[in-house]
Amino acid sequence: MVEKRIDELIKIINEADYNYHTLDNPTITDQEYDKYLRELFDLEEAHPELVRSDSPTQHAGGQIIDEFTKVEHKIPMMSLSDVFSEYEVEQFDEKIRKENVNPKYMCELKIDGLSVSLLYEKGNLVRAATRGDGVIGEDITHNVKTIKSIPLKLKEEVDIEVRGEIFMNKKTLEEINKKRIANNEQPLRNCRNAAAGSIRQLDSKIAAERKLDSFIYHLPNPLDYGIHTHSEALDYMKKLGLKTNPNNRLVNNISEVLDFISEKGKIRSDLPYDIDGIVIKVNSIDDQQKLGFTAKYPKWATAYKFPAEEVLTKLKDIIFTVGRTGQITPNAVLDPVIVAGSTVKRATLHNEDYVISKDLKIGDIVSIRKAGDVIPEVVEVKKERRDGSEKDFVMISECPMCSSKLVKKEGQVDYFCINPECPAKKIEGLIHFSSRNAMNIDGLGERIIEDFFNFGFIEKISDIYNLKVHRDDIITLEGYGNKSVTNLLDAIEISKNNSLEKFIFGLGIPHVGEKTAKILASHYKTLDNLINSDTSELVNIDDIGETIANSVISYFKDKDNMDEVNKLKSIGINTKYLGGEIIENENFTGKSFVLTGTLETLTRDEAKKIIEDNGGKTVGSVSKKTSVVIVGKDPGSKYNKAVELGIEIWNEDEFKNKI
Repeated sequence: MVEKRIDELIKIINEADYNYHTLDNPTITDQEYDKYLRELFDLEEAHPELVRSDSPTQHAGGQIIDEFTKVEHKIPMMSLSDVFSEYEVEQFDEKIRKENVNPKYMCELKIDGLSVSLLYEKGNLVRAATRGDGVIGEDITHNVKTIKSIPLKLKEEVDIEVRGEIFMNKKTLEEINKKRIANNEQPLRNCRNAAAGSIRQLDSKIAAERKLDSFIYHLPNPLDYGIHTHSEALDYMKKLGLKTNPNNRLVNNISEVLDFISEKGKIRSDLPYDIDGIVIKVNSIDDQQKLGFTAKYPKWATAYKFPAEEVLTKLKDIIFTVGRTGQITPNAVLDPVIVAGSTVKRATLHNEDYVISKDLKIGDIVSIRKAGDVIPEVVEVKKERRDGSEKDFVMISECPMCSSKLVKKEGQVDYFCINPECPAKKIEGLIHFSSRNAMNIDGLGERIIEDFFNFGFIEKISDIYNLKVHRDDIITLEGYGNKSVTNLLDAIEISKNNSLEKFIFGLGIPHVGEKTAKILASHYKTLDNLINSDTSELVNIDDIGETIANSVISYFKDKDNMDEVNKLKSIGINTKYLGGEIIENENFTGKSFVLTGTLETLTRDEAKKIIEDNGGKTVGSVSKKTSVVIVGKDPGSKYNKAVELGIEIWNEDEFKNKI
C-alpha cells in the first residue's frame, strides 16, 4: 500500500514539475504541490528501502526542452526545504543548535520568479543558465543579456559564478496585459509565469519587451574569494555591480527571524514584486560547511512559506458525527493539506443546508481556509475541476451510531438523534465531562473513554467514579499498567474537589458554556440553590438570557438528569462554589485581555483566573476590541499586532501591580 502511494505521488509530482518548469503551464496550485511533496518526503523517510532514483525528492524539479543547449552546473543548484509555521521555524533552529552551532541568520525575501546561474569570466558575462534538474540546466544567455539589471560586464575583472532570481514586476505585468487585452490576446496569468515564459523565448526581442528584472542572492564558492559570511558575500556581489535585494536583514536569533517574517508578511502586498515567503540562512560559511547538505537541500537554510489564504484539496468523503446533545453534523474528509501553517484533514460542514448551498459533491476539488485563523472551513467547490466521477451528497435519515430515526424540529436546520441511549451521545458527554475545562480528569482522554465504554466499564458520568471496582480488569488490558491505572484513579478522586462551576459545565447543559457556568456558580454558590431557581430569577442575572434560563430549568426538571446528579452528590462530588467574589477592579472590569509569551511566575491558566476574578475576560487573538495585551518572554506576532493597533501593553510586573 505504501509503495503504491509512493508511485502515485512520484507520478503526480513529476507531471506537475514538467508542466510547471518545462511548459510554464502549472496544472495544480503551489499548495497542492507542497502537500504532495511533503507526503512523499515523509513516506520515504519512514521507508528508506522504497526510495526510487527518479523520485523528485532526489533532485530539484525541472526538465530540459530541446530548443536550448544543455549546461552542466559544476556546483549543483540545490533547492530549499520548506517550513510552514513558526513552530517549524523554531524546529529548524533547534536542529542547527544541536550541531553545536550558535548561528546568526540572514533573512531574505523569497522572490517568486525563475532561478538563474550567471557565469562571468574576467568580469564579462559568458553564460546564463536555468536551474533545470539542479545538475543540468538550459542556456538562456541570449535572453538574460536583455535584462538591464544584469550587468554584461562587472566592475572587476573577476572569474565568478553567482546565482539569483529573474522576475517580473507587478506594474510591468499590468502594462503588458493591458496591451494584450487591447490586441485580443490572452493576458499573462501572473508575474512568475510571465517571467519564466519570457526567459524561454527563442527570440530575444520578446524577452527584451517583457522588461524582466533580477536579484542576485548566492555565491556558491565564497571561500575561494576569502569570504566567510553570507552577508559579506552579498556585499561583495553588490560591489561588483550586481543587483541584490535591499530588504535582507542579518539577525541575532530565531526570535528576530520570526519578527522579520511577521513584518514582511504585513507589507508583501505593497512590494512591487511577488514574494511567497522568507529564506532563512545561517550567516557563517564555516558553519554552513559544518552543517552540510541532504540529498536535495542544504541543512543550513530553509524557506518559510507564507500561509495561503485559501488552498485547494480533494473532498474524499462526507461523514456524520453525533454530538452530546444528539445534533448530527456532516464533516468533510479531506486529502491532508497545509492551511495557515497546520495540516487539515477534516472540516465541519455544519448541516444539510450548508452542504446543499455549497453544491458539494464527494470527489470535488474544494478550497479550504481557516475561519478566524483557527477553524478549517470549506469555502467553495471548483466546479471546473469536475470530471464526472463525483458523487452527490445525500443527508442521512438515521443516526449513524444507533440507527434511530433522526428528527428535524420545525424552524431548525439541524437534525437530532433523540434516542437517550445513543452510545455516541453518551461517549461525547463523558468526554466533555472529563475534559480539561470541565472536571479536568488527567489521563481520561477520548480514546480511553471510548475503550472503557466499549468494555462496559462506564456508560454514564457516575460510572467514572466507580471505575476502581474494575481496576483488576483494566490492568489486564494492553497499554494499561499498574502505575497508569493508579494515577488515573487518583485523578478521578481529585476531581471530586473541583469548584462548582467545573461541575456545572461538565454536566453538559445545553447553551451553558464555561463562562456561563462560572456566572451561575458564583451567583448561586451551591448546586441546590441553582436547582431550586426559576426562570424569572435566572433571566435577571447579567449575561443569562431566556434561552439559557429555560435550558437550565429543563435540565434539572428531567428525572433521569436529577437521578444522575443526586448519585454524583452521594459519591462526594463538591457542589459548592470555591471561588471568591468577582472583584470590581477598574483596571479589569469589562475589559478584554490577550496573553502572549511565557510568564515567569504564573501559568497561563493562573493569569486567566486572575483576570476573570478581577472582572475581566480573556480572548485568543488581538483585535481593535482588545483592551490590553499582557506579554511574557518571546511574545511573537500578537505583540506586534498590539503595537500596530496601538493597544495598551503590560509586562508581567505591570500586570501584578494592576491587581
